[in-house]
Amino acid sequence: MKVGIIGAGQLGRMLALAGYRLGIQCVFLDPDARSSGGQVGRVIEGALDDLPLIRRLAQEVDVLTFDIENISADDLRDARTGIPVYPPPAALAVARDRLNEKLLFEEIGFPAADYVKVDSAADLDTVAARLDWPVVLKARHLGYDGRGQRVVHAAEDLERAWEGLGGAFAIAEAWVDFERELSLIGVRDRHGETAFYSLTENVHDDGILASSFAPFEDVALQADAERCMTAIMQRFDYCGVLTVEFFRTDQGLIANEIAPRVHNSGHWTIEGAETSQFENHLRAILGWPLGSTVPRGYAVMLNLLGRLPPKERLLAVPGVHFHDYGKTPRPRRKLGHCTLVDADKQRLMQRRRRLESVVAAP
Repeated sequence: MKVGIIGAGQLGRMLALAGYRLGIQCVFLDPDARSSGGQVGRVIEGALDDLPLIRRLAQEVDVLTFDIENISADDLRDARTGIPVYPPPAALAVARDRLNEKLLFEEIGFPAADYVKVDSAADLDTVAARLDWPVVLKARHLGYDGRGQRVVHAAEDLERAWEGLGGAFAIAEAWVDFERELSLIGVRDRHGETAFYSLTENVHDDGILASSFAPFEDVALQADAERCMTAIMQRFDYCGVLTVEFFRTDQGLIANEIAPRVHNSGHWTIEGAETSQFENHLRAILGWPLGSTVPRGYAVMLNLLGRLPPKERLLAVPGVHFHDYGKTPRPRRKLGHCTLVDADKQRLMQRRRRLESVVAAP
């Protein structure tokens, strides 16, 4: 079987590596043949919105998927490839627009932060009238890893913050006083069968995921998160891996964002679950039986941002699983990650502290 992947970043790389042992060949479309995915699979080099190249990729494979949201759902529809495209472009269209995400949560009846749509400077007065301070001003399109966001503490700063986002279409969200950031990763196959991983607790650094811990054990919250995700999957007749990010508050879960793809907060599943999110995504879009999502113990994942510590230091940490994405170092760039897995939670935390000291060392 052959899978076409639009985008050849580290997520595409990990999809290809998961597919390799199953006899799946992955072919990429990406502007850079030397990208992370290009180091483990063949790349058709070109722009992600080049319709003739999307059609060319489709001619070589059995199904199309993507590892990035910064592509157009309309392009996927307009390409008319004649083969399945999963996840559905309709889900991608919602994930690309923060307003559409809010409307989706309203449609399925799941709590999300109060918000005001900002289409012009005139809407900023509505923000000041309807929401308490602070508010989070977010560009509606192409925002990820903290990009396209401003925290605003007073009305007099609102217009300057909006202009700092380029005066683009935006939403202003009420500040959520949360205890933790959680995510749920689930998968649905072509036949409507679903499987869910355990909730994952995430810590961000300036908008970029720094670490994940799983399983976050709370039966009620797990059920609530699965209820939200199930509704979204049914809404789109979904196929593939889906991620929903939540805030945990005193009142329960507040939905934040969706990601119709494999996700950074699920990297722990490679070593920490019986079947990784990457393998399950491939199984789902190819119509194969889903694998077990049961955790193998407790797992922690640390992102390696901006620079890679010496490999000999990382590998000296007992039980570490090190992943190098093959990228050129750049400030705040995701260059790799490390995962630790242990049946004993307290022992895992001790090993985590040792790994963190290695990562932080100059």
